[in-house]
Amino acid sequence: MPLHVLDHPLAGHLLAELRDKSTHPERFRLLTESLTTLLVLQATYGIRTRQDMVETPIKPTAVTVLDQPLAVVPVLRAGLGMLQPPLRLFPDVAVGYIGLERHEDTAIARSYYSKLPTLTGRFTLCLDPMLATGGSAAQAISLIKEHGATQIAMVSIVSAPEGVAYLQARHPDVPIVTAALDEGLNSRKYIVPGLGDFGDRLYGTP
Repeated sequence: MPLHVLDHPLAGHLLAELRDKSTHPERFRLLTESLTTLLVLQATYGIRTRQDMVETPIKPTAVTVLDQPLAVVPVLRAGLGMLQPPLRLFPDVAVGYIGLERHEDTAIARSYYSKLPTLTGRFTLCLDPMLATGGSAAQAISLIKEHGATQIAMVSIVSAPEGVAYLQARHPDVPIVTAALDEGLNSRKYIVPGLGDFGDRLYGTP
């Protein structure tokens, strides 16, 4: 499935401030929510709708309404910063959580927590702000599929080409929606230029 790099002036502006190392955690969280709103709108473009009728103050009129529930699955802990926008935007949202911890030396993710609802029939978003090696995202999407999801989108704020290629190879049916495709990974498997450790900057931890 294709890679969608968000092409909007506001997205670029928000991302610029997120990248800035002087941005404080409170502001960082607000920027994350604003940028996630734009990403979620792009990612859910294909959600199912149906036609209905409503009474306006003037006359009855045909309208388009949502006809498919949504599910969002943030990858802990950094993905929690992306959770609120879809909850505010959509009327029927189920939430699951996947905990994956990356080993600093090997960069291989270890699963330590998973709590997912039944996802059958739901348009499902996997939220992870940094798509670096792609290992965590691929593991998370495998778990999401095991719980019945068939229509899934991966939503990240910054992605590396290595992570995109890895995820597309293992889950070619899953589109990736991101605000930036960066240069690549450094020797520690951090995205370059990236924006640092997203979870640390989100929560103000060293």
